[in-house]
Formats: sequence, C-alpha cells, structure tokens
Amino acid sequence: MDFNKVLLIGNLTRDPEMRYSGSGAGICKFGVAVNRKYRKQDGDMQEETTFVDIVVFGRQAETCNEYLKKGSGALIEGRLNYESWQAQDGSKRNKLSVVGERVQFMPRGGGGGGGGRGDYGGGAQQHSMEPPSSGGESFDDDVPF
Repeated sequence: MDFNKVLLIGNLTRDPEMRYSGSGAGICKFGVAVNRKYRKQDGDMQEETTFVDIVVFGRQAETCNEYLKKGSGALIEGRLNYESWQAQDGSKRNKLSVVGERVQFMPRGGGGGGGGRGDYGGGAQQHSMEPPSSGGESFDDDVPF
C-alpha cells in the first residue's frame, strides 16, 4: 500500500512565479521555508530551516499568484514529486518538490497570534491549533453551524 501526503506550514521565500501550459492551465511555483525547533541532548534549543519548492496547478495556482507574496504564510497540503533529468553538461540532476493540492493562506509565521496583515483575501481562514482557554468563556457562539 502506498501513501504520498505532505502537510507543511511555512513562509514564502520568494514571490510566486506564474505561467500557463499550452492548454491554458495555470502553473504557479514558489518556495517555502519550514522551521523546526528542538532541544539537543545537552539541553540547548536548536532551530533548523528546510527550504521546499512548491508547484500548484489550475485555479488554485491563479489564487496563489494573486494573494501570496514573499513572506506570506501558507499551509500546503499535497504530495511529494521526484524529478530526474540530465543537465546540459551531461551530469544527472534530481529534485524533490511538493505538488500543492490545497493551499490555505495564513499570517506570517504560520501560527496563531495575529501576525497577519489581513491582505490574503480568497475567503481563507486561519484556525488556531491551541485549545480554548478555561477562563469561563463560552465558545458555542463561534460554531459555524
């Protein structure tokens, strides 16, 4: 059984690049930086950044090109894609990227906390992964149904 699913939250490292296929389908490419914080064995905190190339197709590509820019936060759900080719100098090249099947626009930083500028449009919403506080507040009014 095979399963190829990727879920990333990060910030764009460059403005999206939009182009169209021969059939007119939109193709949008951009890069995302994803951070990871962890504690080393000696107790010191360590942070590492992974840079991932993303490609999105169709209407989602056009929406990404319209609303995202360098520094924008995004949640990308997609699949891994492996490409291999021979360069002009004869060397073999390969690249692992993510084909974004669903992109949700988020505030810069990828988490809750109001760091966004509110210019992402598209009706996308950002939801906090943190449980509600137990300060006696009722959250029943926030349920959309």
